[in-house]
Amino acid sequence: MTAFSSIRTPLCGLLGCDVPVLLAGMGGVSRWELAAAVAEAGGYAMLGMVREDPALIESEVKALRAATSRRFAINVIPAATNPELLDRQIGLCLDLGVTDFTFFWDVMPEVVARVKQHGCLVLHQVGTPEAARQAEDAGADVLIAQGVEAGGHIHGRTGTLALVEEIVAHSALPVVATGGIASGSGLVAALALGAQGVQLGTAFLATTESFAHDYHKQRIVEAQLCDTVLTDIFVLNWPAHAAVRVIGNSVTAKLGFGTLGHDPERLPREVIAHEGERPLYRYSTDSPLRITTGDLEAMALFAGQGVAAINDIVPAGDRLRRIVTDAEACLGRLSERAALMEKIS
Repeated sequence: MTAFSSIRTPLCGLLGCDVPVLLAGMGGVSRWELAAAVAEAGGYAMLGMVREDPALIESEVKALRAATSRRFAINVIPAATNPELLDRQIGLCLDLGVTDFTFFWDVMPEVVARVKQHGCLVLHQVGTPEAARQAEDAGADVLIAQGVEAGGHIHGRTGTLALVEEIVAHSALPVVATGGIASGSGLVAALALGAQGVQLGTAFLATTESFAHDYHKQRIVEAQLCDTVLTDIFVLNWPAHAAVRVIGNSVTAKLGFGTLGHDPERLPREVIAHEGERPLYRYSTDSPLRITTGDLEAMALFAGQGVAAINDIVPAGDRLRRIVTDAEACLGRLSERAALMEKIS
């Protein structure tokens, strides 16, 4: 990927990437193979280590470093992680010399301060303007504005473009757009609103290197624009009312119009699958991974509203190059149109 792409922004210099496309730190899915593929293709990679054992984090970091010399971030979610585990996760990352962190959900200033004291870069994903202000006040270096179109856990209820425009207008920090973006034209739209880059989840989940189960990848390829559902039925293991966007399945079909408002304390604990030896429950936030067996159809099949743009499963580098090529073509069309309008006037 050329370092002189027409879509390069100042964010690229800050993150050490060639193009302003970030891999979302999808828990379970964004492992070292996917992160390395995105980084080597010129994007910015994140390891999705949400609530993972420190031993796995160490092995993933070492494997990623062996595969690429590119910069990357570790994604953890402080508000949804046991404090003792979080302390061990961050302590290990600092011991390993990790330089970049991505946080999500409620802003916890003490966690941001801890890694900032070690000179680390902090990207904080937010879903509201207020959360953006909190993250900036806490010392974040980059804001990732997540719209309600996003797949997986969603913290706000505002559309991506409206949220990006609002946060850009009131923050001096670089802003990254995420949610429903899976194409080059979506990248251009985000840049037009003042964002300095985009973060992609669904587009990279359906790739060869993704640690997602092949069933999940295929469901993304087959899904259409209106096939995703915003619901908090998949809430076990997370705080109450934590909504997610998933591909509709047998679980969501039974909800009718009652997709939101579920209390995890009232949901039954029924084992429907296994991740190795770990039991997975119906209504949990676990999505099917390569090693998952059981009733995959009834699990949380995370996907954003940009799913219709994903029509095949390809290497992550190819996906990234397609998006960048599409973005540059889109900019070319806009430039030609502007030149034509100027000539007419």
